[in-house]
Amino acid sequence: MRWPEEDELLEQLRRQRAPRLLLVRPPEPAPEVSDCEEDWVRLPADDGDVRARMLALAARSAQHHRGPHVGEDGRLSFDGDWIALSPIEHRLAGLLAERFGEVVEGELLAGAAWPDEGINEGALRVHLTRLRRRLRAVGLEVQNVRGRGYLMEPAGRYGPRRAVPD
Repeated sequence: MRWPEEDELLEQLRRQRAPRLLLVRPPEPAPEVSDCEEDWVRLPADDGDVRARMLALAARSAQHHRGPHVGEDGRLSFDGDWIALSPIEHRLAGLLAERFGEVVEGELLAGAAWPDEGINEGALRVHLTRLRRRLRAVGLEVQNVRGRGYLMEPAGRYGPRRAVPD
């Protein structure tokens, strides 16, 4: 894609976590790239250079496990599978997917699920239990990190776990 002219398309592909090759025309400065699924090449570039960058980008992308995508259509997609989410599950999964592999504090999750209400830890646990069951179908799990919050990760990442109530 041409950068920066196609910035809207770039943002859309970033949200989808799709690999991106930015085509930069002089005199535009080189973009700052820190994402393993993004690279750039300055134009004019010969076909061999573009092909080499695309192959390297595809290889890097394949090595990194992509996180789930929570779409505005109410679906969570992961590794080619998807599930439909209720509105509260959608808000919870959206925040957990946005911070995939990181601990998200319970207060933040409750605030995302019920933005106009106070925090209800009991209701949060009930909805996370329901979300956990649904996420198994796409190979994801939500773990409780005692005293810190919750994290979403690929199921079975660390082998079998014993059930620990939260």
